[in-house]
Amino acid sequence: MTPRPFPVVLSAPSGGGKSTIARALLAERKDVGYSISCTTRAPRSGEVDGVDYHFLPRAEFDQRVARGEFAEWAEVHGNRYGTLRREVEKVMGEGRHVMLDIDVQGARQVVTAFPDAVTIFIVPPSVEVLVARLIGRKSESEEALALRLRNARSELLEAERYQHVVVNDDLAHAVATVVRIIDEESVKRERLPALGDEVDVVVARLVEGLVRLESSKSP
Repeated sequence: MTPRPFPVVLSAPSGGGKSTIARALLAERKDVGYSISCTTRAPRSGEVDGVDYHFLPRAEFDQRVARGEFAEWAEVHGNRYGTLRREVEKVMGEGRHVMLDIDVQGARQVVTAFPDAVTIFIVPPSVEVLVARLIGRKSESEEALALRLRNARSELLEAERYQHVVVNDDLAHAVATVVRIIDEESVKRERLPALGDEVDVVVARLVEGLVRLESSKSP
């Protein structure tokens, strides 16, 4: 039986490694698709419009907000990011879970728009690792880096709002943990309504059989 697809929300402080985990997961599982986010920031080296992000002018982004096209959007580190509802629905319409690599503000909105979303917060093993990962990017100004470091604390405090927390101390282990979470969530009764109906039928038959057995023993 094929489980009903649901959104998988991955969040983390900058440098937490959520994007790396998302890419590894997408390469490993054919039943998971990616929702391409929109952003007003400029592309980083190697990023491709329509593949990594939909890079939009702020005016166009705001127009889409006004039309209610986003399942979530937020201003993060001076730029706007958002997930289009149609992108999420498109992937789930293909029968695949949809991976959402988004910040903590957006995650709250997605859960409101899609209550069956599974939320996973990725944390680095230490502050030292977090800082090293951010510095290692070498893609931002000192001011932008300082802003991300200041925001990291408030982002980490959001972890308790998530259903699952994964420590990214080893990439392979972190990916395997996220895979296990998706598999476990997929077999929950509320995500498989047809299975619930089947269980009810089986239970009803067992009860009926027990009644007949008791009746046959009666004098």
